[in-house]
Amino acid sequence: MRSTKTPRPGEQPLLSSYHSSDDEERGRRTLRGGNRRGSPLPPTSTSSAHTPTYSHFAVPDLTTSRPTLSRRSTNQLRSRSPTSARLEAKRKYTYAAVFLVTSLVSFVVQTELASYIQHDLGWNKAYAMLYLTHGSWVFLWPLQLLFLRLQRREQSWHQFWNNHKQILRKTAQMVERQEVRVPRGMGADRSPWPYLARTTAVVTTALTVAGSSWYVAVSMTTPSDLTAIYNCSAFFAYAFSIPLLKERLRLDKMVAVFVAIIGVLVVAYGGGSSSDEAGQAGPATRFAGNIVIGIGSVLYGLYEVLYKRYACPPDGTSANRSMMFANTFGSLIGVFTVLVLWIPIPVLHVLGWETFEMPTGETASLLLISVFANMVFSGSFLVLISLTSPVLSSVAALLTIFIVAIVDWCLTGQPLEAPAILGGLLIIAAFAMLSWSTWKEMNEEERKGPVDLSSDSGDED
Repeated sequence: MRSTKTPRPGEQPLLSSYHSSDDEERGRRTLRGGNRRGSPLPPTSTSSAHTPTYSHFAVPDLTTSRPTLSRRSTNQLRSRSPTSARLEAKRKYTYAAVFLVTSLVSFVVQTELASYIQHDLGWNKAYAMLYLTHGSWVFLWPLQLLFLRLQRREQSWHQFWNNHKQILRKTAQMVERQEVRVPRGMGADRSPWPYLARTTAVVTTALTVAGSSWYVAVSMTTPSDLTAIYNCSAFFAYAFSIPLLKERLRLDKMVAVFVAIIGVLVVAYGGGSSSDEAGQAGPATRFAGNIVIGIGSVLYGLYEVLYKRYACPPDGTSANRSMMFANTFGSLIGVFTVLVLWIPIPVLHVLGWETFEMPTGETASLLLISVFANMVFSGSFLVLISLTSPVLSSVAALLTIFIVAIVDWCLTGQPLEAPAILGGLLIIAAFAMLSWSTWKEMNEEERKGPVDLSSDSGDED
Protein backbone atom coordinates (compact mmCIF):
# COMPACT_ATOMS: atom_id res chain seq x y z
CA MET A 1 0.00 0.00 0.00
CA ARG A 2 1.31 3.45 -0.90
CA SER A 3 2.13 5.76 1.94
CA THR A 4 -0.04 8.88 2.39
CA LYS A 5 2.28 10.47 4.91
CA THR A 6 1.73 14.22 5.22
CA PRO A 7 4.93 16.24 4.93
CA ARG A 8 6.11 18.03 8.01
CA PRO A 9 5.95 21.84 8.18
CA GLY A 10 8.74 23.40 6.06
CA GLU A 11 9.33 20.10 4.25
CA GLN A 12 8.60 19.83 0.50
CA PRO A 13 6.56 16.93 -0.78
CA LEU A 14 8.53 14.09 -2.28
CA LEU A 15 7.48 14.86 -5.85
CA SER A 16 8.48 18.52 -5.48
CA SER A 17 12.00 17.54 -4.49
CA TYR A 18 12.09 14.96 -7.26
CA HIS A 19 11.25 17.46 -9.97
CA SER A 20 13.22 20.45 -8.75
CA SER A 21 16.49 18.60 -9.16
CA ASP A 22 15.94 18.11 -12.88
CA ASP A 23 14.52 21.43 -14.05
CA GLU A 24 17.39 21.96 -16.45
CA GLU A 25 16.72 18.69 -18.29
CA ARG A 26 13.10 19.63 -19.04
CA GLY A 27 11.98 21.94 -21.77
CA ARG A 28 8.86 24.01 -21.96
CA ARG A 29 5.76 21.97 -21.32
CA THR A 30 2.14 22.85 -20.78
CA LEU A 31 1.24 22.97 -17.12
CA ARG A 32 -1.85 20.86 -16.76
CA GLY A 33 -3.62 20.48 -13.48
CA GLY A 34 -0.91 22.24 -11.49
CA ASN A 35 -3.34 23.69 -8.88
CA ARG A 36 -6.07 21.11 -9.33
CA ARG A 37 -7.57 19.80 -6.15
CA GLY A 38 -5.97 16.52 -5.20
CA SER A 39 -3.05 17.04 -7.58
CA PRO A 40 0.30 15.77 -6.31
CA LEU A 41 2.04 18.81 -7.77
CA PRO A 42 3.26 21.57 -5.44
CA PRO A 43 2.07 25.14 -5.97
CA THR A 44 3.84 26.84 -8.86
CA SER A 45 5.38 29.42 -6.55
CA THR A 46 7.25 26.80 -4.57
CA SER A 47 10.94 26.54 -5.39
CA SER A 48 13.97 25.05 -3.78
CA ALA A 49 16.70 27.30 -2.48
CA HIS A 50 19.21 25.32 -4.45
CA THR A 51 17.27 25.20 -7.70
CA PRO A 52 18.33 27.59 -10.52
CA THR A 53 15.61 29.98 -11.63
CA TYR A 54 14.72 30.00 -15.33
CA SER A 55 12.51 32.37 -17.20
CA HIS A 56 10.39 29.53 -18.65
CA PHE A 57 9.69 27.18 -15.76
CA ALA A 58 7.30 24.33 -16.42
CA VAL A 59 6.68 20.86 -15.12
CA PRO A 60 5.37 17.82 -16.95
CA ASP A 61 1.91 16.38 -16.48
CA LEU A 62 1.99 14.08 -13.49
CA THR A 63 -1.69 13.86 -12.64
CA THR A 64 -1.54 10.08 -12.54
CA SER A 65 -1.61 8.63 -9.07
CA ARG A 66 1.68 6.73 -9.34
CA PRO A 67 4.39 8.41 -11.35
CA THR A 68 7.33 6.08 -11.86
CA LEU A 69 10.88 6.55 -13.08
CA SER A 70 10.23 4.54 -16.25
CA ARG A 71 7.18 6.64 -17.12
CA ARG A 72 9.09 9.83 -16.45
CA SER A 73 11.96 8.66 -18.61
CA THR A 74 9.49 7.92 -21.39
CA ASN A 75 8.22 11.48 -21.14
CA GLN A 76 11.76 12.86 -21.31
CA LEU A 77 12.92 10.61 -24.15
CA ARG A 78 10.44 10.90 -26.97
CA SER A 79 11.07 10.78 -30.70
CA ARG A 80 10.80 13.89 -32.78
CA SER A 81 8.13 14.39 -35.38
CA PRO A 82 9.38 14.55 -38.98
CA THR A 83 8.86 18.34 -39.01
CA SER A 84 10.74 19.03 -35.79
CA ALA A 85 13.46 16.60 -36.89
CA ARG A 86 14.01 18.56 -40.09
CA LEU A 87 14.03 21.84 -38.16
CA GLU A 88 16.62 20.60 -35.66
CA ALA A 89 18.77 19.11 -38.40
CA LYS A 90 18.53 22.39 -40.32
CA ARG A 91 19.50 24.30 -37.21
CA LYS A 92 22.58 22.13 -36.67
CA TYR A 93 23.54 22.35 -40.31
CA THR A 94 23.20 26.14 -40.29
CA TYR A 95 25.51 26.41 -37.30
CA ALA A 96 27.88 23.92 -38.93
CA ALA A 97 27.98 26.02 -42.11
CA VAL A 98 28.88 29.15 -40.13
CA PHE A 99 31.68 27.38 -38.27
CA LEU A 100 32.90 25.77 -41.50
CA VAL A 101 33.38 29.16 -43.14
CA THR A 102 35.01 30.49 -39.97
CA SER A 103 37.41 27.54 -39.81
CA LEU A 104 38.38 27.86 -43.49
CA VAL A 105 39.12 31.58 -43.26
CA SER A 106 41.06 31.28 -40.00
CA PHE A 107 43.04 28.30 -41.30
CA VAL A 108 44.14 30.22 -44.40
CA VAL A 109 45.25 33.16 -42.23
CA GLN A 110 47.14 30.87 -39.85
CA THR A 111 48.80 28.93 -42.67
CA GLU A 112 49.99 31.99 -44.58
CA LEU A 113 51.35 33.66 -41.45
CA ALA A 114 53.06 30.49 -40.21
CA SER A 115 54.74 30.03 -43.59
CA TYR A 116 55.93 33.65 -43.61
CA ILE A 117 57.25 33.40 -40.04
CA GLN A 118 59.17 30.19 -40.70
CA HIS A 119 60.59 30.86 -44.15
CA ASP A 120 60.84 34.64 -44.52
CA LEU A 121 61.48 35.71 -40.93
CA GLY A 122 63.58 32.65 -40.10
CA TRP A 123 61.83 31.66 -36.84
CA ASN A 124 61.67 27.96 -37.71
CA LYS A 125 60.72 26.52 -34.34
CA ALA A 126 58.31 23.74 -35.23
CA TYR A 127 57.54 22.28 -31.79
CA ALA A 128 57.49 25.67 -30.07
CA MET A 129 54.93 26.87 -32.62
CA LEU A 130 52.89 23.71 -32.11
CA TYR A 131 53.00 24.22 -28.34
CA LEU A 132 51.89 27.85 -28.62
CA THR A 133 49.06 27.16 -31.05
CA HIS A 134 47.61 24.19 -29.14
CA GLY A 135 48.19 25.90 -25.81
CA SER A 136 46.15 28.89 -26.99
CA TRP A 137 43.06 26.68 -26.95
CA VAL A 138 42.93 27.26 -23.21
CA PHE A 139 41.22 30.60 -23.96
CA LEU A 140 38.27 29.02 -25.81
CA TRP A 141 36.18 28.50 -22.68
CA PRO A 142 36.88 31.92 -21.06
CA LEU A 143 36.01 33.69 -24.31
CA GLN A 144 32.84 31.62 -24.59
CA LEU A 145 31.98 32.43 -20.96
CA LEU A 146 32.40 36.15 -21.66
CA PHE A 147 30.16 35.91 -24.72
CA LEU A 148 27.46 34.05 -22.78
CA ARG A 149 27.69 36.50 -19.90
CA LEU A 150 27.04 39.39 -22.27
CA GLN A 151 23.92 37.55 -23.41
CA ARG A 152 22.73 37.07 -19.79
CA ARG A 153 23.47 40.49 -18.35
CA GLU A 154 20.08 40.58 -16.62
CA GLN A 155 21.10 37.67 -14.37
CA SER A 156 23.22 38.07 -11.28
CA TRP A 157 26.72 36.64 -11.58
CA HIS A 158 26.01 34.07 -8.87
CA GLN A 159 22.93 32.78 -10.68
CA PHE A 160 24.63 32.82 -14.09
CA TRP A 161 27.70 30.99 -12.80
CA ASN A 162 25.70 28.30 -10.98
CA ASN A 163 23.52 27.70 -14.04
CA HIS A 164 26.57 27.44 -16.29
CA LYS A 165 28.34 24.97 -13.99
CA GLN A 166 25.20 22.84 -13.72
CA ILE A 167 24.77 22.69 -17.50
CA LEU A 168 28.43 21.78 -18.01
CA ARG A 169 28.17 19.03 -15.41
CA LYS A 170 24.99 17.61 -16.93
CA THR A 171 26.50 17.70 -20.41
CA ALA A 172 29.68 16.00 -19.18
CA GLN A 173 27.54 13.22 -17.69
CA MET A 174 25.76 12.85 -21.02
CA VAL A 175 29.16 12.62 -22.74
CA GLU A 176 30.42 9.96 -20.33
CA ARG A 177 27.29 7.79 -20.55
CA GLN A 178 26.51 8.67 -24.19
CA GLU A 179 22.88 9.12 -23.23
CA VAL A 180 20.72 12.19 -23.67
CA ARG A 181 18.97 11.49 -20.37
CA VAL A 182 20.95 10.38 -17.31
CA PRO A 183 18.51 8.59 -14.96
CA ARG A 184 18.63 9.30 -11.25
CA GLY A 185 20.24 6.66 -9.09
CA MET A 186 22.41 5.30 -11.94
CA GLY A 187 25.62 7.21 -11.39
CA ALA A 188 24.00 10.61 -12.01
CA ASP A 189 25.66 12.05 -8.90
CA ARG A 190 29.13 10.80 -9.80
CA SER A 191 31.56 13.48 -10.93
CA PRO A 192 32.32 13.29 -14.67
CA TRP A 193 35.61 15.22 -14.43
CA PRO A 194 37.92 12.21 -13.83
CA TYR A 195 36.55 10.70 -17.04
CA LEU A 196 37.13 13.97 -18.90
CA ALA A 197 40.68 14.19 -17.54
CA ARG A 198 41.54 10.74 -18.91
CA THR A 199 39.83 11.46 -22.23
CA THR A 200 41.65 14.78 -22.57
CA ALA A 201 45.02 13.11 -22.03
CA VAL A 202 44.38 10.45 -24.69
CA VAL A 203 42.86 12.77 -27.30
CA THR A 204 45.53 15.46 -26.81
CA THR A 205 48.34 12.93 -27.08
CA ALA A 206 46.98 11.63 -30.39
CA LEU A 207 46.59 15.19 -31.67
CA THR A 208 50.08 16.26 -30.59
CA VAL A 209 51.84 13.25 -32.10
CA ALA A 210 49.89 13.71 -35.35
CA GLY A 211 50.74 17.40 -35.51
CA SER A 212 54.40 16.84 -34.62
CA SER A 213 54.78 14.25 -37.37
CA TRP A 214 54.08 16.92 -39.98
CA TYR A 215 56.87 19.13 -38.68
CA VAL A 216 59.28 16.19 -38.44
CA ALA A 217 58.55 14.93 -41.95
CA VAL A 218 58.61 18.33 -43.66
CA SER A 219 62.42 18.24 -43.98
CA MET A 220 62.59 14.52 -44.82
CA THR A 221 60.22 14.12 -47.73
CA THR A 222 58.81 16.18 -50.61
CA PRO A 223 55.99 18.72 -50.24
CA SER A 224 53.90 16.65 -52.66
CA ASP A 225 54.24 13.50 -50.57
CA LEU A 226 53.62 15.48 -47.42
CA THR A 227 50.39 17.00 -48.75
CA ALA A 228 49.05 13.81 -50.30
CA ILE A 229 49.77 11.44 -47.41
CA TYR A 230 48.79 13.73 -44.54
CA ASN A 231 45.45 14.61 -46.10
CA CYS A 232 44.55 10.95 -46.40
CA SER A 233 43.43 11.35 -42.77
CA ALA A 234 39.89 11.70 -44.21
CA PHE A 235 40.04 8.04 -45.24
CA PHE A 236 41.31 6.96 -41.82
CA ALA A 237 38.63 9.04 -40.11
CA TYR A 238 36.00 7.08 -42.03
CA ALA A 239 37.78 3.78 -41.34
CA PHE A 240 37.88 4.43 -37.58
CA SER A 241 34.29 5.69 -37.59
CA ILE A 242 32.96 2.26 -38.54
CA PRO A 243 34.14 0.36 -35.41
CA LEU A 244 34.17 3.27 -32.94
CA LEU A 245 31.09 5.24 -34.01
CA LYS A 246 29.17 2.24 -35.37
CA GLU A 247 28.75 3.94 -38.72
CA ARG A 248 27.26 1.93 -41.53
CA LEU A 249 29.18 1.36 -44.72
CA ARG A 250 27.49 3.70 -47.17
CA LEU A 251 28.37 3.74 -50.85
CA ASP A 252 27.87 7.49 -51.20
CA LYS A 253 30.26 8.22 -48.32
CA MET A 254 32.88 5.81 -49.62
CA VAL A 255 32.71 7.38 -53.08
CA ALA A 256 32.93 10.91 -51.61
CA VAL A 257 36.02 10.07 -49.54
CA PHE A 258 37.62 8.33 -52.53
CA VAL A 259 36.96 11.32 -54.82
CA ALA A 260 38.41 13.69 -52.19
CA ILE A 261 41.62 11.70 -51.90
CA ILE A 262 41.92 11.56 -55.71
CA GLY A 263 41.58 15.34 -55.72
CA VAL A 264 44.40 15.66 -53.19
CA LEU A 265 46.64 13.36 -55.26
CA VAL A 266 45.94 15.40 -58.39
CA VAL A 267 46.88 18.63 -56.58
CA ALA A 268 50.00 17.09 -55.05
CA TYR A 269 51.40 15.27 -58.07
CA GLY A 270 49.66 16.83 -61.06
CA GLY A 271 52.14 19.69 -61.36
CA GLY A 272 54.96 17.39 -62.41
CA SER A 273 57.36 18.77 -59.79
CA SER A 274 57.60 15.70 -57.61
CA SER A 275 60.54 14.34 -59.56
CA ASP A 276 62.48 17.57 -59.06
CA GLU A 277 61.62 17.60 -55.37
CA ALA A 278 62.72 14.00 -54.98
CA GLY A 279 66.29 14.99 -55.67
CA GLN A 280 66.33 17.15 -52.55
CA ALA A 281 66.08 14.07 -50.32
CA GLY A 282 67.61 10.66 -50.74
CA PRO A 283 65.34 7.65 -51.34
CA ALA A 284 65.90 6.28 -47.84
CA THR A 285 65.23 9.64 -46.18
CA ARG A 286 62.18 10.26 -48.32
CA PHE A 287 60.81 6.80 -47.49
CA ALA A 288 61.36 7.38 -43.76
CA GLY A 289 59.64 10.77 -44.02
CA ASN A 290 56.66 9.19 -45.78
CA ILE A 291 56.40 6.60 -43.00
CA VAL A 292 56.43 9.35 -40.37
CA ILE A 293 53.77 11.43 -42.11
CA GLY A 294 51.74 8.27 -42.75
CA ILE A 295 51.65 7.59 -39.01
CA GLY A 296 50.61 11.19 -38.47
CA SER A 297 47.79 10.82 -40.99
CA VAL A 298 46.47 7.73 -39.23
CA LEU A 299 46.69 9.39 -35.81
CA TYR A 300 44.95 12.55 -37.00
CA GLY A 301 42.04 10.52 -38.32
CA LEU A 302 42.01 8.62 -35.02
CA TYR A 303 42.09 11.87 -33.04
CA GLU A 304 38.97 13.15 -34.81
CA VAL A 305 37.04 9.94 -34.20
CA LEU A 306 38.19 9.64 -30.56
CA TYR A 307 37.04 13.18 -29.95
CA LYS A 308 33.64 12.48 -31.51
CA ARG A 309 33.22 9.17 -29.67
CA TYR A 310 34.45 10.06 -26.19
CA ALA A 311 34.23 13.85 -25.87
CA CYS A 312 31.07 14.89 -27.73
CA PRO A 313 27.47 14.74 -26.47
CA PRO A 314 25.37 11.94 -28.00
CA ASP A 315 23.06 12.27 -30.99
CA GLY A 316 19.88 14.11 -30.07
CA THR A 317 21.68 16.74 -27.99
CA SER A 318 20.72 20.31 -28.78
CA ALA A 319 23.01 22.36 -31.00
CA ASN A 320 23.67 25.01 -28.34
CA ARG A 321 24.73 22.46 -25.76
CA SER A 322 26.99 20.68 -28.28
CA MET A 323 28.72 23.92 -29.28
CA MET A 324 29.22 25.00 -25.69
CA PHE A 325 30.79 21.72 -24.64
CA ALA A 326 33.03 21.59 -27.73
CA ASN A 327 34.71 24.84 -26.72
CA THR A 328 34.93 23.66 -23.12
CA PHE A 329 36.71 20.47 -24.14
CA GLY A 330 38.96 22.51 -26.43
CA SER A 331 40.03 24.47 -23.36
CA LEU A 332 40.80 21.20 -21.56
CA ILE A 333 43.12 20.27 -24.45
CA GLY A 334 44.77 23.66 -24.05
CA VAL A 335 45.23 23.14 -20.30
CA PHE A 336 46.82 19.73 -20.84
CA THR A 337 49.12 21.20 -23.48
CA VAL A 338 50.25 24.09 -21.28
CA LEU A 339 50.79 21.98 -18.15
CA VAL A 340 52.34 18.84 -19.69
CA LEU A 341 53.60 19.35 -23.22
CA TRP A 342 56.19 22.00 -22.33
CA ILE A 343 58.47 19.15 -21.19
CA PRO A 344 59.91 18.37 -24.68
CA ILE A 345 60.98 22.02 -25.19
CA PRO A 346 64.05 21.93 -22.87
CA VAL A 347 64.82 18.39 -24.05
CA LEU A 348 64.91 19.51 -27.68
CA HIS A 349 67.05 22.49 -26.65
CA VAL A 350 69.61 20.35 -24.82
CA LEU A 351 69.82 17.85 -27.69
CA GLY A 352 70.25 20.68 -30.18
CA TRP A 353 67.32 19.56 -32.32
CA GLU A 354 65.40 22.80 -31.76
CA THR A 355 67.14 25.62 -29.92
CA PHE A 356 64.75 27.65 -27.81
CA GLU A 357 64.56 31.29 -28.86
CA MET A 358 61.99 33.91 -27.88
CA PRO A 359 60.36 35.65 -30.86
CA THR A 360 60.76 39.43 -31.00
CA GLY A 361 59.59 42.38 -33.07
CA GLU A 362 57.63 41.59 -36.20
CA THR A 363 58.00 37.86 -35.60
CA ALA A 364 56.34 38.10 -32.20
CA SER A 365 53.47 40.25 -33.53
CA LEU A 366 52.70 37.99 -36.48
CA LEU A 367 53.10 34.89 -34.34
CA LEU A 368 50.47 36.25 -31.95
CA ILE A 369 48.03 36.74 -34.83
CA SER A 370 48.83 33.27 -36.20
CA VAL A 371 48.23 31.68 -32.81
CA PHE A 372 44.91 33.51 -32.43
CA ALA A 373 43.85 32.38 -35.92
CA ASN A 374 44.70 28.79 -35.03
CA MET A 375 42.62 29.05 -31.86
CA VAL A 376 39.63 30.26 -33.88
CA PHE A 377 40.15 27.50 -36.44
CA SER A 378 40.48 24.78 -33.80
CA GLY A 379 37.43 25.90 -31.83
CA SER A 380 35.36 26.05 -35.02
CA PHE A 381 36.64 22.66 -36.16
CA LEU A 382 35.78 21.01 -32.83
CA VAL A 383 32.26 22.45 -33.05
CA LEU A 384 31.97 21.26 -36.66
CA ILE A 385 32.87 17.68 -35.68
CA SER A 386 30.47 17.79 -32.73
CA LEU A 387 27.55 18.98 -34.89
CA THR A 388 28.24 16.73 -37.89
CA SER A 389 30.82 13.95 -38.19
CA PRO A 390 34.60 13.46 -38.35
CA VAL A 391 34.36 12.33 -41.98
CA LEU A 392 32.55 15.45 -43.17
CA SER A 393 34.90 17.66 -41.15
CA SER A 394 37.98 15.95 -42.61
CA VAL A 395 36.80 16.39 -46.18
CA ALA A 396 35.80 19.98 -45.39
CA ALA A 397 39.36 20.60 -44.17
CA LEU A 398 40.63 19.50 -47.59
CA LEU A 399 38.95 22.57 -49.07
CA THR A 400 41.74 24.60 -47.48
CA ILE A 401 44.20 23.12 -50.03
CA PHE A 402 42.35 24.77 -52.89
CA ILE A 403 41.66 27.98 -50.94
CA VAL A 404 45.32 28.38 -49.93
CA ALA A 405 46.34 27.87 -53.58
CA ILE A 406 43.95 30.64 -54.63
CA VAL A 407 45.28 32.97 -51.92
CA ASP A 408 48.85 32.24 -53.02
CA TRP A 409 47.82 33.09 -56.56
CA CYS A 410 46.47 36.44 -55.38
CA LEU A 411 49.57 37.19 -53.29
CA THR A 412 52.27 36.03 -55.70
CA GLY A 413 50.56 36.55 -59.03
CA GLN A 414 51.44 33.04 -60.17
CA PRO A 415 48.33 31.52 -61.80
CA LEU A 416 46.95 28.16 -60.78
CA GLU A 417 47.98 25.17 -62.83
CA ALA A 418 45.36 22.97 -64.44
CA PRO A 419 45.95 20.04 -62.00
CA ALA A 420 45.40 22.35 -59.02
CA ILE A 421 42.09 23.52 -60.48
CA LEU A 422 40.98 19.97 -61.34
CA GLY A 423 41.97 18.63 -57.94
CA GLY A 424 40.19 21.49 -56.20
CA LEU A 425 36.99 20.84 -58.15
CA LEU A 426 37.15 17.14 -57.22
CA ILE A 427 37.49 18.04 -53.54
CA ILE A 428 34.56 20.44 -53.79
CA ALA A 429 32.44 17.77 -55.49
CA ALA A 430 33.37 15.25 -52.80
CA PHE A 431 32.44 17.71 -50.06
CA ALA A 432 29.07 18.40 -51.71
CA MET A 433 28.34 14.65 -51.96
CA LEU A 434 29.31 14.07 -48.35
CA SER A 435 27.30 17.07 -47.16
CA TRP A 436 24.15 15.71 -48.78
CA SER A 437 24.74 12.26 -47.28
CA THR A 438 25.35 13.73 -43.83
CA TRP A 439 22.23 15.88 -44.11
CA LYS A 440 20.10 12.81 -44.78
CA GLU A 441 21.68 10.95 -41.86
CA MET A 442 21.08 13.85 -39.48
CA ASN A 443 17.42 13.95 -40.47
CA GLU A 444 17.08 10.23 -39.79
CA GLU A 445 18.85 10.43 -36.43
CA GLU A 446 16.85 13.43 -35.23
CA ARG A 447 13.60 11.73 -36.25
CA LYS A 448 14.19 8.45 -34.45
CA GLY A 449 16.54 9.48 -31.64
CA PRO A 450 15.73 10.75 -28.14
CA VAL A 451 15.16 14.45 -27.66
CA ASP A 452 17.20 16.80 -25.51
CA LEU A 453 14.27 18.82 -24.21
CA SER A 454 16.57 21.52 -22.84
CA SER A 455 17.05 22.70 -26.42
CA ASP A 456 13.64 24.34 -26.19
CA SER A 457 13.98 25.92 -22.80
CA GLY A 458 16.39 28.73 -23.36
CA ASP A 459 18.41 27.76 -20.34
CA GLU A 460 21.49 26.75 -22.20
CA ASP A 461 24.08 29.19 -21.06
